[in-house]
Amino acid sequence: MKIFVVTISDRASRGEYEDISGPAIESWLRRAITSAYELTRVVIPDGEASVRDTLIDLSDNRDAELVLTTGGTGPSARDQTPEAMAQVLEKELPGFGELLRREGLKQTPTAILSRQTAGTRGKTFFLNLPGKPSAIEMSLDAVFPAIPYCLDLIGADRLETDPAVSKSFRPAG
Repeated sequence: MKIFVVTISDRASRGEYEDISGPAIESWLRRAITSAYELTRVVIPDGEASVRDTLIDLSDNRDAELVLTTGGTGPSARDQTPEAMAQVLEKELPGFGELLRREGLKQTPTAILSRQTAGTRGKTFFLNLPGKPSAIEMSLDAVFPAIPYCLDLIGADRLETDPAVSKSFRPAG
């Protein structure tokens, strides 16, 4: 299983501050996933073209099966991750974004400003996550149980999880 964590941030990509979001995602995955996987972290600038081109490259040329992004989903001018995702995805799965916003509202009323989404391109599943480490953990706790089955459905490698961290759901039969 090839997993990529993509931090989308102008400042982090320029080295003006340390990326804490990507490591938070990586830490959660290391606790949750029990099957073999290879994880690569990437930091890129905000912007529709940079996000689109990176995500397409990961899917089409680097055989990514799971891509988790952080950043670029708010309403500011440079937040263009959803616009890039619209150009990348073959199938959008809006339920992920809906659940992420619902869970986020438990922490902050500004969660409704998030434009997170998810979807597939070939055998790659993409998910946009928030940037705050505590929100990342809450978000992954909420949505990750559905991800292994989604990966099964799109023909990606099988991903197993530690049920004490994230109990994967796969229908019987």
